[in-house]
Amino acid sequence: MPYTAPVSEFDFLYRHVVGFDRVTATDRYADATPDTVAAILTEAAKMAETVLAPLNRGGDLQGARLENGVVRTSPGFADGYRAIAEGGYIGMSADPQSGGLGLPMAVTTAVNEMIGSACLSLQLNPLMTQGQIEALEHHASDELKALYLPRLISGDWCGTMNLTE
Repeated sequence: MPYTAPVSEFDFLYRHVVGFDRVTATDRYADATPDTVAAILTEAAKMAETVLAPLNRGGDLQGARLENGVVRTSPGFADGYRAIAEGGYIGMSADPQSGGLGLPMAVTTAVNEMIGSACLSLQLNPLMTQGQIEALEHHASDELKALYLPRLISGDWCGTMNLTE
């Protein structure tokens, strides 16, 4: 089933509902101009529609499996994950000093919605990694940050979910 990302709806929400202009008026997010955010959402939409959405059905029909001690993902998932990582979508809100883009979480949330709507089973991996990035940024020592954050943000490594028990 084809997927069309709701880019114009995000633009409307940012401009007329959530007060995104107040966010971008801060020094921290001054680079997240409307044109920059529109370009990011447009490119993320193209990836979601053309790369990820075609993987959705196959991911449901052919899940990950263990073959000779090696985990094999659904067909096309490695390429889909690579597109997400190379697009910088894993570390969109992460600190630029660690390789992130330093964008407001509202932009990351919109991109996550597009990726998840296109292919949820693939999107869960980067989403879990984003949780690890956030936890490490707020609570890890500088040594651990230097070790883990660049690799998680680049997509070379993946995180698992944060458990609080």
